[in-house]
Order: sequence, then structure tokens, then C-alpha cells
Amino acid sequence: MNNFPFSIEVCPGTLAEGFSTYSPSCLRNLFNGKKVSPILPYDPPQQSEEVTEQFIENRKRISISGVQEKLSLILEKNRLRLTKAGEQGTYILKPIPRDLKKVDQVPANEHLTMQIARQVYGINTAENALIFFKNGTTAYLTKRFDVKSEGEKWGKEDFATLAGKTTDSAGPNYKYTYSYEEMGSLIRQFVPAWRVEIEKFFVLVVFNFLFSNGDAHLKNFSLLESSQGDYLLSPAYDLINTRLHVDDTDFALDKGLFVDDFRSDAYKKNSHVNQADFVEFAKRIGVNEPRVDKLLQPFLARQPLVESLIQRSFLSDPTKRGYLLDYQTKRNYLTA
Repeated sequence: MNNFPFSIEVCPGTLAEGFSTYSPSCLRNLFNGKKVSPILPYDPPQQSEEVTEQFIENRKRISISGVQEKLSLILEKNRLRLTKAGEQGTYILKPIPRDLKKVDQVPANEHLTMQIARQVYGINTAENALIFFKNGTTAYLTKRFDVKSEGEKWGKEDFATLAGKTTDSAGPNYKYTYSYEEMGSLIRQFVPAWRVEIEKFFVLVVFNFLFSNGDAHLKNFSLLESSQGDYLLSPAYDLINTRLHVDDTDFALDKGLFVDDFRSDAYKKNSHVNQADFVEFAKRIGVNEPRVDKLLQPFLARQPLVESLIQRSFLSDPTKRGYLLDYQTKRNYLTA
């Protein structure tokens, strides 16, 4: 750490102030209490010949324009390392991807968005933190929620599978050819405790709108097997403000909120999705009407907490301003 190029002043996990490493609560939740360093003992794959072959063997493609990659890690004693062939990884590392605007800000963006979801709005998210290569380059780290402590996997089905969408059945953009209303129908179909889970789904859809996550497609929502053997919504994952990096629309799914062409009067007037549209959406997917205002209220009332986390994040100052502006713009739409 002596040669590390900058000083860490907030926990790279929780963004709590006054920490030069992971805070005790972060270590407890992310690493089962083991004292893990936030600095990896090697350089990024593009700059490190000694591990480049391991990275190439390990990496997989994911969405956001098909340019972000995932690397599989395992915690050995108190040190993270790349998995070897045949090993079940328990962590996923996302280095800085390629070919996006503000590409070096992607890990801090995803980390901040995930922390806002959990800390401000109480959304159940995958455990996550930032971690740094030894040259100071940032990466995003998340703990797999589909792997049991003994290494076996929980049952997990993403919504593309539930909807029967594949490249063969729906073309190369199969992840996007749907509506969030239809996703709500899948929850009612496959989740016995759907009345509880449909509220969580509603909150997550509102959150993705408010924080400009244009990558909230069918494969970024999943059902996860519970210890009782039934299926519930998985912890949220891949939450990020995509608007900072790509030019996208308000919703990842082609049809948006509704299976039909419904537009509220306010939408017709202002050309933006607003609170009335979300109220109609909630009603259609089965949220009890008296609960809708209560579920929406936190999104209208907690902006100081959001702004505080943005300021403590690892985003650059210009990106912090852009992130805040995107949030404020969407929040204004939501209050219309």
C-alpha cells in the first residue's frame, strides 16, 4: 500500500467516512468478517503480462453495449484470487471496460448506484464494493448470491428464461423485446408469495427509471431459490446509470412499462413518464392500491441522502455533477 497512488478516505464498500480500507460492516457482509485488502496484488489485465493469460481464460462477456467483462474470483484465507479451471467462483470482478464514454468511471458508477439502492431505498442488493489494482485502477467487486457456503448453487432463473426468450425464438435483441408489465405477470405466475415480491419489483423498476439504468433488461432480473425451496426475486444486481456512458432511452425494454401503448395525460402533455404512469403500472401488475403512494414516497423525499452518497463516491467531480443532474432531472419527472 506504500506505493499506492492515492489515499483512501471512505470505505470502498459502504462509502462511510473515516476509513482507509474496508469498514468492519463491509468486511462482515462481503468477506464473512475476513480482513481483506481493497488493493489487489497485480495490475489490470491490459497492463499486466504476467496475468493476462489468466484473465483471458477467465473473462466472460456481459451487457452494457457488450463491452464489459466479468472475471471469476475466490477468497482464499484473506486474499482474493482468480479461479482456476473447474473451481466455483464466489466473487465477480468487473474491471474498467472498453469503448464507452467516461469508461474509467464505470466501476464507481455501478458501485454508487448499488449503494444508493440499498442504503437510501432499502432495496435488497448483491453485496458489493470497489477494489483497486495496485496501480490505482478501479474495479467493481460483487459477491455471488447464487452460491451456497459449501459451494453448491441455488436455483436461479433470469426473466429471459422465464419468458421463453432466446436468440433463436426472439432474435439477437431478445433481452429487450418485452414490457415490465409482462414481467409482473411472470412474477404472479412463478412466485407463490407474489404479493410481497411484486412490491419489490415495482420499487426496483421505479429506481431504475430514477437513476437512468437503461440496461435493466430481462437477464438483469432473476428469481432465486430460497431455503424453503420456493422462488423469490433475487437481490438486485447490475444497477448503473447507463446514461453517463451510452445514449439510451428511459427504459431498457422496448415496450417500456406497458404491454400496450398507455400514456397518462401528464405524459401526453410533457412527453415524459411520470408519477401517474407508475401508479397505473402498479395497479396493472397487482400492487394493492393503498400501498402505491407509500412505495413511491421514498423516491420523492430522500434526495439529501442520495446527494450525500454521490459526494462521497469514487466518481470524478465532473461525473458526480452529471450523475446528480441525471437524478434531479428524473426526480422532477417523477414529481410531475
